[in-house]
Amino acid sequence: MNETGIDAVLVHSEINQRYFAKFKFSDGVLVILPKNAYLVTDFRYYEEAEKNASKDFSVVMPQKRSMFINEIFSSHGVKTVGFEKDISYGEYLSLTNLYPDVTLVSLGDEIEKLRSVKSADELEKIASAQRIADASFAHLLSVITPNMTEIDVALELEFYMRSHGAEGISFETIAVSGDASALPHGKCRNEKLKKGFLTLDFGAVYDGYCSDMTRTLSVGRATDKMKDMYYTTLTAQLAALDAIRAGADCAYLDSIARSIIDGAGYEGCFGHSLGHGVGMFIHESPALSMRYAGELLVPGNVVTVEPGIYIQGEMGVRIEDTVAVEENGCRNFASSTKELIELFT
Repeated sequence: MNETGIDAVLVHSEINQRYFAKFKFSDGVLVILPKNAYLVTDFRYYEEAEKNASKDFSVVMPQKRSMFINEIFSSHGVKTVGFEKDISYGEYLSLTNLYPDVTLVSLGDEIEKLRSVKSADELEKIASAQRIADASFAHLLSVITPNMTEIDVALELEFYMRSHGAEGISFETIAVSGDASALPHGKCRNEKLKKGFLTLDFGAVYDGYCSDMTRTLSVGRATDKMKDMYYTTLTAQLAALDAIRAGADCAYLDSIARSIIDGAGYEGCFGHSLGHGVGMFIHESPALSMRYAGELLVPGNVVTVEPGIYIQGEMGVRIEDTVAVEENGCRNFASSTKELIELFT
């Protein structure tokens, strides 16, 4: 705010509100000034916010929010107010009507840049989320049967995570088998597991922070072609993991995995980027992508590393870990085995 000359910031995103105020609520706004900050909400959240929100914020529940906020702007001499980049045009027009005496200025990517570098406390929350996900995978291996449907498998993972400390799931769980494993974001079907690959992509949310992992199993004995696809993907992933460190170029990391997959005869079969940032939202900055040449990782970034090979209409494999970037390498939060597991043999 000091660097850009912005006098105040309005925060409406629930994720950003939780990031700054350390409190989850769904009706209200944060008003942040250089020396004062307000959590504006209503009766439903007031008492809990008073108790649990960051003490940097004064918790208030005015009868008319816009009037109260305009009074704050007036009393502090606010002329320019920053707003988050992801609001709609309709929301922008609403803000101009609510606060006619100030100039609204887009914050661009500034909040996302702040969130992309995790503190030690944030890293531990992601580690806790990943421990829950790893435990759910181990549990699934102990109970999975050939009579389960893809939906059954997804629900088993989700129930275990929710009953073992997760406040929710990071995204809609993917559990796809047979020909559907060729779909990177395939939907679970109410059909029994099909022979071939079974791809499991899932994650837990712990205290607001997400984990994200993918493991691919073989339903029945893996064919030679399946083994080649699997271990080519694993080789690509391990090579990329080995290269991650502060200062590494995001596009270069993608190229490491992609060149291994292409060189093994699977050119064109790795259709997505190598990875994405993870934090309070499942897709954050930075991205390990060919589109981000020149963007360098810094300590505290958390990214996924998830190469895959997909043969349309036949099968696919993906292996994914979530890691924290460090000065001389990375901290891998995942502990689940990456050896190819053959089920029901």
